[in-house]
Amino acid sequence: MSWETFYLFCFLIGFFFSVISFLAGFHALHLPHFHARGMPHGGARGGNSPLNVGTIAAFLAWFGGTGYILARYSSIWTLLALALASISGLVGATAVFWFLVKVLLRNEKPLDPADYDPVGVLGRVSSTVFAGGVGEMIYSQNGSRRAASVRSEDGQAIARGVEVVVTRYEKGIAYVRPWDELTEGSGRSSAGK
Repeated sequence: MSWETFYLFCFLIGFFFSVISFLAGFHALHLPHFHARGMPHGGARGGNSPLNVGTIAAFLAWFGGTGYILARYSSIWTLLALALASISGLVGATAVFWFLVKVLLRNEKPLDPADYDPVGVLGRVSSTVFAGGVGEMIYSQNGSRRAASVRSEDGQAIARGVEVVVTRYEKGIAYVRPWDELTEGSGRSSAGK
């Protein structure tokens, strides 16, 4: 196998995987990637591995393309062509990784389950909770409006429009108490002191 054939093969493999990686982005496919030791997984700030399908494909395409052009159309030494092709591949892979981290993933952050815990959330009953029954409440969490099925903590009815606080959340049902009950209870305990 000549150097020219080797570089052409690398270019074709890199180009093929670049196209696959690009198309996979439109269909939300999760392509395999590798993590170097000590590098965390996930998160946009330094947690994305530079060794992934996109950067490896970019390296191979740039390395192969530059190497092919140098081997085919110039008469420089083989080792110099290999070094220049390698540098070109690293530049291409770095450009793809930089674009990924600085442009596409700049606003990404790891999810914290505590941000989505409904316990302690203040909301308003939107569908009356009858005694021992289930109703619905509307609340806001992390900048979005949400709805949840609710039951009264003490089994009593709660009218539509009453502000409630979630005291516990089990099996998809939020158990609530009216906000007025909680504030009255804290007012009595502080007044008695």
